[in-house]
Amino acid sequence: MTSTGSFELSRIRETLLLMASLAARHLRLALQALIERNDSFADSVEKQDSEIDSLEVKVDDLVITYIATHSPVAIDCRFVLVASKISSDLERIGDQAVTIARLARRLNTAPPLKLLFDLPRMAMVAEEMYRDAIDCFIEAKAKKAIDIVRRDKEVDSFNRMLSEELLQTMRDQPGAIPQATSLLLVSRAIERIADHAKNIAEEVYYLYRARDIRHRSRTGIR
Repeated sequence: MTSTGSFELSRIRETLLLMASLAARHLRLALQALIERNDSFADSVEKQDSEIDSLEVKVDDLVITYIATHSPVAIDCRFVLVASKISSDLERIGDQAVTIARLARRLNTAPPLKLLFDLPRMAMVAEEMYRDAIDCFIEAKAKKAIDIVRRDKEVDSFNRMLSEELLQTMRDQPGAIPQATSLLLVSRAIERIADHAKNIAEEVYYLYRARDIRHRSRTGIR
């Protein structure tokens, strides 16, 4: 690889990591807005959402330019393909953070709905999955990515349990329907964030092991 090619790959990596850092910050603020009932955190997420969108466009431009000028093969080819996919997942995580922030602002206008389900626990697992997926990318730890893929089922289970409780709440307390509906949408957004974290983990595994593990049984991955 030429020094120019190496520099361009470094630019793609640095831009992707900046995007990942912003997405992590927006996710953390959105969850704080929800759990701490703080509208100022929600405002910050919405105001800065365009930064992630701009970085996604920049990553794609850098990837296209690199492919057009270097015709990469092997791991360099996998890297640029994976970088484009990860940037898309990061942008969608940012979008889900905005969704949570907006819903949190809506929920904050009414007294909190009492639930048996531990929503902060669900949020924590999804956030940890995302953080670990980015660490896998940075540290080139493909094996660690497998655990992240498997943990997605835990968040799916949380989503089902919370949905069942909220639907029952709507039946028992018609006056709580607006709040319960908002919480259903929050749960769905958190579940989607976990899905995107899983996607990133699968992409990292492909990058470092040259093996596509998407759509395979969670127990059959090695």
